[in-house]
Amino acid sequence: METTNHEFYELFEQLGLPSSEKDIHAFIDDHRPLPGDVKVTEAPFWTDAQKALLKELLLDDADWAVAVDQLNVALH
Repeated sequence: METTNHEFYELFEQLGLPSSEKDIHAFIDDHRPLPGDVKVTEAPFWTDAQKALLKELLLDDADWAVAVDQLNVALH
């Protein structure tokens, strides 16, 4: 089985967010720290569609799980 490593900026593109390095840093700075008891998939700043996508990427596609985990760490 071949896996694909997705870049962090690609996750932002999938979420419909600006994906330049500057935009990513600004997003993280604006939304952190996420309280420890809040899952990245349940953060209040996501739209319902973004929450669903994050959950889907974690559950169904191991290729994306690394990028979602990276976002989780960055926001906490």
